[in-house]
Amino acid sequence: MPGTVHDVHDIRTETDIDPELAARLRQSAERTAVTGQPDPDTLAELRGSGLLGTAVPREHGGAGGDPAEVNRVVERLARLNPSLSIMAFQHFAVSSRIAEWGSPDQKRELLPRLADGTCLAASAWSEQGAGAAKRHLSSTAVRRPDGTWVLDGAKSFTTTASVADLYLVLVRTGDLPTDPGSGYGAAGQTFFLVDAGNPGLVPDLSLDLVGMRGSATGFVSMRECVVADTDRLGPEGLAAQIIAGVRESGATLGAVAVGVALAAFELLVEHLGRRNQLASPVVRDRLVSMATRVESARAMVERAGARSSADPGMTTLHSKLHASAVAEEICLQAAGMLGSTGYTAASGVNRLLGDARAVALMGPTNDLCRELVASTWPN
Repeated sequence: MPGTVHDVHDIRTETDIDPELAARLRQSAERTAVTGQPDPDTLAELRGSGLLGTAVPREHGGAGGDPAEVNRVVERLARLNPSLSIMAFQHFAVSSRIAEWGSPDQKRELLPRLADGTCLAASAWSEQGAGAAKRHLSSTAVRRPDGTWVLDGAKSFTTTASVADLYLVLVRTGDLPTDPGSGYGAAGQTFFLVDAGNPGLVPDLSLDLVGMRGSATGFVSMRECVVADTDRLGPEGLAAQIIAGVRESGATLGAVAVGVALAAFELLVEHLGRRNQLASPVVRDRLVSMATRVESARAMVERAGARSSADPGMTTLHSKLHASAVAEEICLQAAGMLGSTGYTAASGVNRLLGDARAVALMGPTNDLCRELVASTWPN
């Protein structure tokens, strides 16, 4: 029928997420936007949903999903609950790194738990003063005579802090290089897998974020945090190689941004439908233009996940840049078309705008993405 939502909104697709769970995820997003705290009940449902096994190989109990499937799951979650989607994204990233670089014992012990949701993983890479590229780390790991390591330092903007069971921590094990280079990370850095029960690791959720308020993003301190050498992920001093592989994988934060853009667009269309404004040619023209922008972002994310371009790493960087810009643009346009409703504190579009802006700041930040892209060009 003319003027219906579906006339202008053919980008809506069905998800694989149970409808009842989807409704609870949306409600949780609304609650955590107010409280600024993670939702333990919804996290428990995510753990039991089977989705956390997406990036774990089948031989270890997971779904064996490729980067394209990881991006699809992240997008679907982001349409419902952006904070939860970024927690899932980080979990998938750690799962993939263990699947690629883990020792046989690490894979055997950790991957089945990451797949069934009994272990939720987080990445602790960022720290104050390290820069967006993580080239100047202050946190260190020192090997003791008995072969164990002692980690000391502090990490900032760690998603899933306090609710994760396992942290992938980036520290310096060698001398700080005089020329750290122009990539992501630097020589002399090493990854360790640290159990949340380690008494030397202390999370802190005192950050009061504007966006992704339910993502449990905070600080993680390490004070005389003792770990075994078997907790090291990959070769000593070569974390930069692992980081480089993350970009090449095709899994992209652009998927989070696409989900946020879709959520804002759906909110707008539903509002206009209730007000019988969808038959207006002007409104329909603007909506179609917005839908096309979202589809362009989705297409780039899908291309990154397919790794079909000549340089998949560059495509992954471009996908984050483009999708995060589109998400913020769609949220701002939706706020304008909602009129006074879009400028109330209770409006969902303002929550989504904060989430969209947060994606741009997540590592690699958009500024670093631009730097990495430009670094391939001749001077």
